[in-house]
Amino acid sequence: MTDGISTRVWKCAHGRELDLAARPLVMGILNVTPDSFSDGGLYHDAESAVRHGLLLARAGADIIDVGGESTRPGSQAVEPDEQARRTLPVIEQLARQCEAAISIDTRSADVARQALDAGAHIVNDISALTGDAKMAATVARRSAGVVLMHMRGTPADMQDDPRYDDVTTEIGDYLAARAEAAFAAGIPRGAVVVDPGIGFGKTTEHNLLLLANLPRLIARTGGLPVLIGPSRKRFIGDLLNVPANERLAGSLASAVCAALAGASVLRMHDPGPVRQALEVAWQISRRRGGP
Repeated sequence: MTDGISTRVWKCAHGRELDLAARPLVMGILNVTPDSFSDGGLYHDAESAVRHGLLLARAGADIIDVGGESTRPGSQAVEPDEQARRTLPVIEQLARQCEAAISIDTRSADVARQALDAGAHIVNDISALTGDAKMAATVARRSAGVVLMHMRGTPADMQDDPRYDDVTTEIGDYLAARAEAAFAAGIPRGAVVVDPGIGFGKTTEHNLLLLANLPRLIARTGGLPVLIGPSRKRFIGDLLNVPANERLAGSLASAVCAALAGASVLRMHDPGPVRQALEVAWQISRRRGGP
C-alpha cells in the first residue's frame, strides 16, 4: 500500500473480509478447462479439480480462483452454460471443504450469480464489467468482491500488435475509470481490486514496464489494491527461453518484485513456493523499513 486511503480490508460476499494490510494475499489458480495455456486438461473433471483446489489451500492459497473458460492468447469464448457446468460443482465442494476464499473467473453475469450462490466470494472479471451489462448489478446485489482487469481487445485478438504511448499511465487511468463505473453501479470501494492484466494485450516490454512502475500505477488508481498475475506468463518465457512448465523461478521473482512494489494480491499457480519466497522477502524488507 502506498497511501493513507488505500483499502485495507477486501469486502466480499457472504460477509467474508480479507485482510490486505498484513501481507499480500496469494490467489491460487484452478483452471477447470481443457485448453488453458499451462495446465489445460489437468483438472477438467470436478473430482480432480476439487482435489487440486484443496491442495492449493493447504499449500497456502488465501483465495482459490476457479475458471471454466481459457483466456490464453487466441482462445475463443465459452458459453455460460458450459462454464457453469465446469465450475459450479467445484465451487460447491470447495466452499464446504476449505477455509480459503473462492473467486469465480468469468465475464458472464449468469455464471457469476450462480457461483456466488454456490459459495464463491469474489468475481474476477477480465473485462472489468464491460463484457456483460448485468455484471455490475450482480456484483453489487450480492455484495461480492470484484477484480477489475485491463485487457486490450479480447483473448482472441489481444496480442495482435498491442501499442501504448505510456503503458503505465494509460492502464492506470483505465482502471481508475472502471473503478468509478463500479462505484456508480453501487459496488463499494472496499469491494474493488484492480489488475493491470499482465500478458493480456501487452508485449514483454509492456509487462516489464508495468511491474517496474507499479507504485505509479497504484497512484493513478487512487490507491486501490492491485492484483498482479505473472505466473508462468509468456514474458518470463521470452526472458529466460523456457516453456511454461519451467517458469517457476521467473514467476517467483516477478511475484516478489510486485509485492515489494505494493501489490496486494498475487495470482499464482504455485502458492506454496510463492508464500515461502514472500515470507523471506518480507522479513528482509521489514528490517530495512519496507512494507
